[in-house]
Amino acid sequence: MADRRVEHLLVGGGIAGATAAATLREAGADGSILVVGRELDPPYHRPPISKGYLRGTATREDTLIHPAGWWEDQGVELLTRTSVMEIDQETRTAKLSNKETVEFGTGLIATGAMVRRLGVDGTELDGIHYLRALANADALRRDVEDADRVVLIGGSYIGCEVAASLTELGKRCTIVMQESLTLERHFGPRTGGFFQGVLEEHGVEVVGPDEVDRFEGDGRVQHVVTKAGRRLPADAVVCGVGATPDVMLARKSGLELGRLGGVLTTRHLETSMPGLYAAGDMCEYESTIHGRVMRIEHEDVAAAQARTAARNMLGPDPTAHAVVPYFFSDLADWVSLEYVGPAATWDQEVVRGSMEDGDFTVFFLEDRRVRAALTVGRSPDLDHARRLIAAAAPLADPGQLAEHDLTALPG
Repeated sequence: MADRRVEHLLVGGGIAGATAAATLREAGADGSILVVGRELDPPYHRPPISKGYLRGTATREDTLIHPAGWWEDQGVELLTRTSVMEIDQETRTAKLSNKETVEFGTGLIATGAMVRRLGVDGTELDGIHYLRALANADALRRDVEDADRVVLIGGSYIGCEVAASLTELGKRCTIVMQESLTLERHFGPRTGGFFQGVLEEHGVEVVGPDEVDRFEGDGRVQHVVTKAGRRLPADAVVCGVGATPDVMLARKSGLELGRLGGVLTTRHLETSMPGLYAAGDMCEYESTIHGRVMRIEHEDVAAAQARTAARNMLGPDPTAHAVVPYFFSDLADWVSLEYVGPAATWDQEVVRGSMEDGDFTVFFLEDRRVRAALTVGRSPDLDHARRLIAAAAPLADPGQLAEHDLTALPG
């Protein structure tokens, strides 16, 4: 027996839940909306955790997705510090950690992801950090206040962004990574080399390819020892080695999971439970644009999925999620990148503009079809890239991407 009923239940207090709530109201939903999140704070943007908020240039209020009064003004109920323990598909009810049972009409599950933790000796030492929440950034900022050397584990977004932020705070940073070049796994060696060059120009030391063997210290970390035998001094360590989709609730509730580790959905983002949709880091969906099943971890992707899911929650005719995913990353105020795609594989790269001048776009192609594009300083190119990615048409001469008028290219 349910304690109460809501029209729309949104599980997850992050960007997806907050965006879905706003989209429902904007689309005309006048029924009750309940957002349940286990975070201590109202929904906030996560990118500032490794950037402006970590550096102290953005406040806690600056990170909020909606201002404090928005929830009451929109008639959206927000429960923080609360978890959904289980969803009963037959009765369409959710059991909450506050002992309440809520019946719902339609729903969204957006439980996000959990940081992947290193399984090496010494991880119990003080001074080893992971970044996923505002409180993590608070703890790191306090911990490095008197630190000199900080070692970053991982050469992807978190490692590079935090290295840039802490360098701006006056710390000497070293990145240890499995790759030869930073961000190489995402963008290949040429583009990865550009970003590594920016980091090194600003004093960041980059060590790779190598791996962490262990952490050493007397109660607190003092050295990072690598498998290649390097022994790097460290007053603090930040681990950015990826995340795993949080599907504990989904598994317990009997939702179908996919081969990529997420909650499997249709092209409409509907899970195996009718009327329950998914969005965000744990959403595995059939992309009509890419022709394959995908799972993408990025805030802008989660927001776009939440908008599609919210509109489909209102029915009656669902639409496929046909949005080309967009990503961005900032290395302090040194350089910003924007990316649309993603390209799983590619066999050709065409550069438009000048990497030497830091004003360029790289188009990633496969079989002469644009699969992705990354830009530094040329945001308008991304609109053309989205069009070309969605069209998936082979270009007669891909070299035209470098100099030709992009509006004249088919797509």
